[in-house]
Parts: sequence; structure tokens; C-alpha cells
Amino acid sequence: MTYQHIDDHGKPIALPVNKVVCIGRNYLDHINEMNSTISEAPLLFMKPKAAMCNIANDIAIPTTLGPCHNELEVSVLLKKGLKNASEQEAAEAIWGIGLGLDLTLREVQGALKKDGQPWERAKSFDNSAPLSQFIPIDAFGDLDDLKFTLTINNEVRQSGHTALMLHKIIPLIAHMSTIFTLDAGDVVLTGTPKGVGPLFEGDILSISLHDYFTLETKVTGE
Repeated sequence: MTYQHIDDHGKPIALPVNKVVCIGRNYLDHINEMNSTISEAPLLFMKPKAAMCNIANDIAIPTTLGPCHNELEVSVLLKKGLKNASEQEAAEAIWGIGLGLDLTLREVQGALKKDGQPWERAKSFDNSAPLSQFIPIDAFGDLDDLKFTLTINNEVRQSGHTALMLHKIIPLIAHMSTIFTLDAGDVVLTGTPKGVGPLFEGDILSISLHDYFTLETKVTGE
């Protein structure tokens, strides 16, 4: 099924589907659980548009490449392009806010890290960025005060608060635009808190952006 950005009424958003731009190691608790180090500059990577899929549909995970881990993150949809943007320009370029999963093949990633190689084989495969609907930006107050939760089979797996980000949303987008051009229809995934772990066929996921929406989905194999 072809992916299209949708709003909180399930209606298509009139923006193209482009790339997903991600940050790693943006929550200290996740850095600690992974025995990683804090990056002074944001640790950036990308997923292609083929990575995007609707999170409300069944989430198909690879079954022959080792554990596939959940990483729930606040997602940001951009409505205009940015290059060397100020923070004000970055804020004005946001269409809306949602949630997304940065699905990660953990053993593959570990092997890549060991060899000093990029992470794309572990993070950029087809359907590796399931995305929710997007709530228009006007519905939000402080983007540094968003809370979100992932529950799997009725047990809380992840609970995050954007106040705890090492690199906050607006400055992060402005910084990204100094490294590479951001385009209308791009999605920014803003990092995951602690609680990553393997997903299994049949798992029922409940994903909540507090005060805005909760949705359920199911994990299947491919």
C-alpha cells in the first residue's frame, strides 16, 4: 500500500512523501541503556521514503535478520523546505506533530557499529518508519512539553517526555538544515527514550501522544 501523510481526521495531507531524517542518542536514559556515549553534535541519519508506512496498519517486521526493536519517537512533518534555517524559520516550517517508530535490527546494527560502518542496513529498510497521523501544529503549545507512551501487550515499554531531549525539536531541525536541505514532506524523527526491545509477531502495540491521540496496531512478520 502506498504511504501518504494523513491528518487527525484520516484525510490525506497535500504534501509529497520525501525522506525521514533521524537523530540518535537524544535521550540520556536511552544512551545509558545502550552503553553508548553522548554525541556533542547531533548524531544524524536518514531513512528513504520507502521506509514510511502507516503505523495504524499491521507493522510487518523482518523475521530472518535477528531481533527488530521498537524505538518510539515524536515525529515532525515539514510543510516547506529549509536550508541554513534560523530557529524561527524552522518553527514556521512545521505542518504538524505525530509519533513514529524507528524500527531497528539490533544485531545488524551491533555488527555495523563494531566494523565502523553506517547504520542504514539496520534502520533504513522498507517499512522501517511506521508513522501515525499528524496533528496540525496550531493545536500545540510548548513542543518541549510533549509526553508519549508505547504499551506492548498491556505493559508499558517506553515512556518519553520531550523536555528530556538533549537536542530540542526546533533547534534540532534548524541544525539539520545546515547539514543538508530539508524538503516539504520530510519527516523528522526526534529520538527515543529508554525501553527499546524486541518485537514479536502477534504483539499488540498501543501508541499514545498524551492529550492528543492513542492508537493500536499489531506486529506481523514478512
